[in-house]
Amino acid sequence: MVEYNYLTLTTKNMDKNFNKIIYTGIILGICFIIGISINAGFNYRAKQLDNTLSVTGSAKQQIASDTVKWRSSFSRTIATAELNAGYSQMKADEELVSSFLKGNGIDEKDIIISPVAMNQNFKYDSNAPKEYDLRQTIEVQSNDVNKVTEIAKNLQSLIQEGVIFSSDSLEYYYSGLPEMRVSLLSDAIKDAKARAQKIAESSGKSVGNIKSASMGVVQVLPVNSVEITDYGSYDTRTIEKEVMVTVKALFFLE
Repeated sequence: MVEYNYLTLTTKNMDKNFNKIIYTGIILGICFIIGISINAGFNYRAKQLDNTLSVTGSAKQQIASDTVKWRSSFSRTIATAELNAGYSQMKADEELVSSFLKGNGIDEKDIIISPVAMNQNFKYDSNAPKEYDLRQTIEVQSNDVNKVTEIAKNLQSLIQEGVIFSSDSLEYYYSGLPEMRVSLLSDAIKDAKARAQKIAESSGKSVGNIKSASMGVVQVLPVNSVEITDYGSYDTRTIEKEVMVTVKALFFLE
């Protein structure tokens, strides 16, 4: 009876060990297949990457600004006791400034004159009489770039009228920038493809279809300037400008 039990137990143990071997083999086989698949996928992707070429292209065009913005101001320094007279003087100055601009051909709709702003002057001597600065700002925005530029250079007659006038730098803009950016994009892609072809020729390959493209920042620069920035730039100091667009393109190689 004991011998029978012993044989039975031995047979069961052998079956268990056999099953473990089978399970282990199956698991190892699955891991091997997964490993081969991953390696094959990696090699496939690597092969794909070897068959592409990334190139940056650019295109630029010279333009002339078609909008000008001119900011200026006039002011008076008035003692506390003379504030009423000061406001009257500011009103008279406003009429002189408005007349000057209109007389030089600036359309009234292009002129914005702010209300009077008043600020107390700081003085170290606390016993000194209080004084206030009264100031009004003027903004002219026009499509007649040359006319406004000339007026801003010739303020003598207004100064001779007794107006305390201060002019800021003029700002020049181009209204057709969105449309130009699109047209330059296609030129930049052509430039990128031409560059890619030169690189590909050195390895005995040719450039195929484009896989992807991403547009860079737009640079609006003074003519012949190289002051580009990673985040883009927009020159407002000059009338003549250059618009430059860059594109990073990825091409298939054949």
